[in-house]
Amino acid sequence: MSPVNIIVSNPERLERIKEKIKEGGKNKLQILADFDRTLSKYFAGDKKAPSLIAVLREQRYLTSDYPDKAQALADKYYPIEIDPLISNEEKKEAMEEWWNAHFELLLKSNLNLKDVKKAMESSGIELREGVDEFLNKVNDNNIPLVIMSANGLGKESIEYFLDNINQLKDNVYIISNAFVWGNDGKAIDVKRPIVHNFNKDETLLQNYPFFGEIKEKKNIILLGDSLGDIDMARGFDHDNILRIGFLNDNIKENLDRYEQAYDLLILHDGSFDAVNEVLREIIG
Repeated sequence: MSPVNIIVSNPERLERIKEKIKEGGKNKLQILADFDRTLSKYFAGDKKAPSLIAVLREQRYLTSDYPDKAQALADKYYPIEIDPLISNEEKKEAMEEWWNAHFELLLKSNLNLKDVKKAMESSGIELREGVDEFLNKVNDNNIPLVIMSANGLGKESIEYFLDNINQLKDNVYIISNAFVWGNDGKAIDVKRPIVHNFNKDETLLQNYPFFGEIKEKKNIILLGDSLGDIDMARGFDHDNILRIGFLNDNIKENLDRYEQAYDLLILHDGSFDAVNEVLREIIG
């Protein structure tokens, strides 16, 4: 990847954090990562890659009134999510409203597990170049990878995707929205708390059985593509944290805020080359 796509706002700080994590060794390391547009690409060709919710809406898997109602919610709330002038607290409140309303809509629109799988298969979602190498590296070194995603179709869709490419390994843990499925495969409820872009943090981990396996791994590499993602480790007892961000679009408008939030910033839907280089420096 061309260096023009990489920004390090404070090189001395970056080197200092890498050295501290390296001193702790791989046994003290865990990785927190968003999925959509972090592990996966932001663009599909010359267009923004569709979300799974958009695939459901546009390919009309659900009831006939779902597309218009879902689009109306997106039209209302998405501009709030991406507006750099709106505070995170205001965004958090708006996202709570959006996700609760949308999940209620999905439950009323006959969502079925088979639809989740069909949406994933037809979505065109692709991992960034270099993510396979990254996933293999963390698996080979038994480094926990905690994927924290506000994905609209949740845990099942991410598991299905990773399983299809043989990357759903024992070191991968997924925290995301999840449905309760009836015997006929129909969604009958959604598990709470609902995860969205502005409430993802490791305090949620305490409700998961694998929390005990990772709570002592206090050096963290965090990977995200939104300003909300930087708080994924909030509330978690950590010694050192290295934040690597992906700024994929609207770069001019968001660059200053992302530079302040992330230690290393990758622009223009770039590859995972820089992430893999950091990982090699830290664990060898």
